Order: sequence, then C-alpha cells, then structure tokens
Amino acid sequence: MAGKFELKKSKNDKFHFSLLASNGQVILTSEMYEAKASAVNGIESVKKNSGDAARYAKLTGKDGSPYFTLKATNGQVIGQSQMYSSEATRDAGIQSCMNHGPDASVNDLTAG
Repeated sequence: MAGKFELKKSKNDKFHFSLLASNGQVILTSEMYEAKASAVNGIESVKKNSGDAARYAKLTGKDGSPYFTLKATNGQVIGQSQMYSSEATRDAGIQSCMNHGPDASVNDLTAG
C-alpha cells in the first residue's frame, strides 16, 4: 500500500495537508494555507522534492527532540515532521517521506 496525502480544511477555513505512510502514520505536516489551490501546490511541491535527500534539514527542538523539515528548491519549508524520540527514528522518518512522498495519492477531505 502506498502513502497518501490528506488535504483538510481547518475550523478557521484554512487549508493544510499531511503525508501519511502506508501504515497510516503521519510523516509530514504542512503549514496553514489561505487558499485550497496553495495547499494543492504544496502537495505537488512535496511530491517533487521529497525524493531528494538534499531537501531535508535535520533539526532539534527546544526540548532536544529531533525532527526534520522538507524544503523546496527556493529554500522555503514545505512541511515539518513530528518530534521523534531519537535521531535514528527521525532519519527513518526522512526515509519514509522519501519512499512515500513522490507517488502518494491525494485524499481531499475538504468537501462538505
């Protein structure tokens, strides 16, 4: 089973997406977008950039938890991971994003 993007609308009418692994675990979450079209463009950017290891930044949160961001070619952050318990699990998250991102389907949950 492949990964998938879930496109959602927040309570304040902004749009965001998550990339889920084949097991349903969230790998990457986007920022909030004013327009649905911008969120869709963000998904396309993740598809285009997620297979390139050079697009990932390995970071550490204030509490010491490792996490990563995925950047577009212009250096803008497209998405951020959850906080991980170790650098090894964070690196596995990056690998999962690289494996699932380029070919993930899109599940649009914004209708209704």
